[in-house]
Amino acid sequence: MKPKYHLFKNAKYAFEGIKALIKNETAFRLELIIIIPALILSFFLELSLTHHLFLIFVLILILITEALNSAIEACVDLVCEEWNEKAKIAKDCGSAAVFFSVCLALLVWLYTLGVLWIKN
Repeated sequence: MKPKYHLFKNAKYAFEGIKALIKNETAFRLELIIIIPALILSFFLELSLTHHLFLIFVLILILITEALNSAIEACVDLVCEEWNEKAKIAKDCGSAAVFFSVCLALLVWLYTLGVLWIKN
């Protein structure tokens, strides 16, 4: 039988996941070190609300894909004790997702900052 849904209990699980990411995932910590100052910087840029939200969105997308990649890696490690080609593919594809999200964020930020620089 499926347990009953509890908003606060489920939120607690989410915060435990965030704690686990910070404690166990070096890549997540490094991304936070870059993303938090970028988020703060974004508040000082003279942008429309839409552009501002888009800058924030692409940064949060990196954290989302990193969390999903970490979940994939943990599941693969749980299931596969020995090296396996399909396990490698799963982990590599998760890493590719993070890479694509980082590339997207860089393109959006570089474009936006370039436009701001040209305007001034």
